[in-house]
Amino acid sequence: MSAALALAYSAERIDGRALRARLDVRASQKPDAVALATSLNVLTCGSVDDGKSTLIGRLLWDTDGLHADQRAALERSPKTAAGTPDFSLLVDGLAAEREQGITIDIAWRYLDTPQRRLVIIDSPGHEQYTRNMATGASHADVAILLVDARSGVKEQTRRHAAILDLMGVRKVVLAVNKMDLVNWSETRFNAIRSVFEELAARCGFEDAVSIPVSAVLGDNIARRSPATPWYKGRALLDYLGGTVAPSAALTSQFRFPVQLVVRAGPDFRGLAGTITSGDIATGDEVVEPVSGRRGKIQRIVTMGRDLEIARQGQAVVLELDVDLDISRGAILVKRDSTSHVTRELDVKLVWLSDEPFARDRGYLLRTATDLIPVAGLDIRAHLDLAQLAERPAADCTANDIAIGRIELGRSAVVDRYANHPATGCFILVDPLSGATVAAGVVTAAKSRRATATKENVFRLTRDLVARGIGADLPVTDMRADEELRRRANEVAILMREAGVAVEMEDAWHRSSFDTATIWLGFLTALSFGFVGAVLFGLV
Repeated sequence: MSAALALAYSAERIDGRALRARLDVRASQKPDAVALATSLNVLTCGSVDDGKSTLIGRLLWDTDGLHADQRAALERSPKTAAGTPDFSLLVDGLAAEREQGITIDIAWRYLDTPQRRLVIIDSPGHEQYTRNMATGASHADVAILLVDARSGVKEQTRRHAAILDLMGVRKVVLAVNKMDLVNWSETRFNAIRSVFEELAARCGFEDAVSIPVSAVLGDNIARRSPATPWYKGRALLDYLGGTVAPSAALTSQFRFPVQLVVRAGPDFRGLAGTITSGDIATGDEVVEPVSGRRGKIQRIVTMGRDLEIARQGQAVVLELDVDLDISRGAILVKRDSTSHVTRELDVKLVWLSDEPFARDRGYLLRTATDLIPVAGLDIRAHLDLAQLAERPAADCTANDIAIGRIELGRSAVVDRYANHPATGCFILVDPLSGATVAAGVVTAAKSRRATATKENVFRLTRDLVARGIGADLPVTDMRADEELRRRANEVAILMREAGVAVEMEDAWHRSSFDTATIWLGFLTALSFGFVGAVLFGLV
């Protein structure tokens, strides 16, 4: 902005011809090193056989993103019906993919443009592998949504668009592929574009453009095609080169999920993690919202040196002026920051497991660094892919996109995904197999309710677990706290499977054996029998 103002000010002292010449020189200058180092994560998605792998292969071919031996091997391979090399072979690396002619797993490819490096994520289009597409979408800054010009927008196309919306991808390019097979019909392109624009409006995409392409022939891929004189937009590569990565935008409120407690010598104890939003400086006061414990930043350490201030995206170790009993799973915020300590979440999720949702089954919710037992999961509606509207539902099967509510077994710091993507997303895990069954985002987080214990709910405390199945863990070793919490999660899941409502203690601070623990042991023996009391080491 200052450079532009200075140039405008100097316009009074030079004539119009000189000013235009100066502007032309600025426009022709190459991007600096910072612009070239900025990468853009690009996801290709869409229904099966719409040409995603061929499109990526064509980009690699046209941008000289191949080694000489790769190019020679492709030239020797069998040609397509159009007489061109089979560019999909550059991406489909698995034997099963080559045999079946489909993409199964996501594939990462890298290519450099004059503007920046592009990280291309090729995702499968088959409905059976929708979970892999959702994984790729979670890393994307922009998405290329392909459709076959002959068939147009399909149900799987709509499903992928809904998942892009779910994962927060806001920049989407509709690549209308195989235009050569419809004689480059402008009418056909406009009809598909109209459907996509309606779909984009319902999904809330901020930037949505449509480009007619032929991945096999290379039209409108790396350069404009003479076959589409009616198309006045940019080629696909030009669009990607000029797109600003939304991940570069910073959010203001500080969030620091603790990944590890670091000890170095007898006097240093730091909290390691990556700042997911905001910034922090020495002297700032931070809070662990669940327990309310506070401390001031004494040191910010990274790669053998100290920092005065650290910002979003940096991996650092924070040393506080007091030793707070905080371990992996906690989230630090600034004292004046708004944070949600909650047990109830309104969510949108995509069900990834082949095993359908079971209401009476226990699940674990994994956030950035925490693992929390789910006390209840209520499916309320599905997203109708045809109309992109909600319809009432109570169950969930593979590839369903659902709206529901999750009740957590203990309080946690969770944000709305729209405000803090890193701390507003989650996956659901099967506690027995460890498999991911669903992935989703938080649309609303209700404030923590009163701490009064519900009737007929067993309260699982840290001391209770430590004296039973955690008795073999060292009491003074703070790293054992993570293992203790893991065992507590397992116990909570098993008890819930047995039909016992369980509520976990929020603050896992160490305390001496007190009267409350004795009464808990007595109630355990009465409620769950002698075997339950033995399990927790109370008798």
